[in-house]
Amino acid sequence: MKDLKHLLYFENLLLDANNELITKAKKDGNICVAYTCENVPEPLLNLGGCFSVRLRAPRSGSMEMSTYYMTSLLCEYSRALLERALEGGFNFADCVITPDGCTMMNRCIENMDLLNTMNQGKDKFFYEYMEIPMKADDNGLNLYVLQCKNHILEPLAKNYGVDISDTALRQAVAEHNRMCELIRAIGEFRKEENPRITGYEFHILTLATYVCPAYLIIDKLEATLKELQTRKPDKENNWRARVVLVGSEVDDMDYVKLIEECGAYVCADRFCLGSYPGREPIEMNDDEDALTQICRHYMNYGQCPRYMNTDKIKERKRYVKKLAEEYNADGIIYEQIKFCDPWAYEKMMGGVSMEGYGYPVLTVDRPYAISSGAGQMRTRVQAFVESIEIKKIQRGDK
Repeated sequence: MKDLKHLLYFENLLLDANNELITKAKKDGNICVAYTCENVPEPLLNLGGCFSVRLRAPRSGSMEMSTYYMTSLLCEYSRALLERALEGGFNFADCVITPDGCTMMNRCIENMDLLNTMNQGKDKFFYEYMEIPMKADDNGLNLYVLQCKNHILEPLAKNYGVDISDTALRQAVAEHNRMCELIRAIGEFRKEENPRITGYEFHILTLATYVCPAYLIIDKLEATLKELQTRKPDKENNWRARVVLVGSEVDDMDYVKLIEECGAYVCADRFCLGSYPGREPIEMNDDEDALTQICRHYMNYGQCPRYMNTDKIKERKRYVKKLAEEYNADGIIYEQIKFCDPWAYEKMMGGVSMEGYGYPVLTVDRPYAISSGAGQMRTRVQAFVESIEIKKIQRGDK
């Protein structure tokens, strides 16, 4: 297929945490609100005069300093972020908000705070730590609303004079929904028998929405959707299997690319920084305050393993099964970054459940930067694709 017009532009933006659009947004006088987890409601970080950036550490190498402070037994994502902060790679941030999605991320941000990695010379800079409910119920929602009010809205208003009114929140949701609707519309093309967009291309577009100011890329997303509506796929493709990729943080551009080079088309993305469930539009009504509705959406639609009530645990399995059916997947890959505690358990239980539903499953733990384990990962994915093909032959599929 002919390359998408803006693909190279998006790829270049993702090469560095401090991309050119962050620089432009800062020059425009906007406040950069950095965050580290999908449990922080994005619309609250994108109120008037603010823009959100999900922290990541592309092209990570040595993690000697962060390992000194955090030990080698904590996940590489948290250590990579601390290493990049120590190098000065996140100095563009005006504040950092993190939830207790996991203990490792808390240790990472605490070390950034104690070591003064980002706040030097910034009088208004602040770190905030949120407590996130572990059960999706009324008590959990009340906690969530209070935490968002105390650790997001009020600090932004106090330090930077941000408008946190109900009207401002609804406007932020409307802008958030527009971006989500574009990503979901683009992702719909992955359902085609011969898709006109690769999983890698879709991952690039989706990832950019998390790490770039949304108002500066919305026009290019609209242009890409329009381009895809008339894009012709190759008459034949090299996909030998369709897979759903499920798991923890995936912000390495080369990970999905590696999987597809092995012949497995990534037809759906259920991972942190993916479109499911992170790009689900937020439904709003006029009868209830905006903050409560936003928090309820993130609590009810969230698929994070942090939620430990039985209903949510079962729901996560059904959610993956539904995606596999909707996108006509042949198999499922469950992945986790090494030493990620929440996803270690989820990967094991999810893999067993999906096999019970009749889907071939590959479960892998991987380094944060896939370049350090590309050979082993390539071998495992290739073997998985071959096993899917054998099962198809045994069933008599064409």
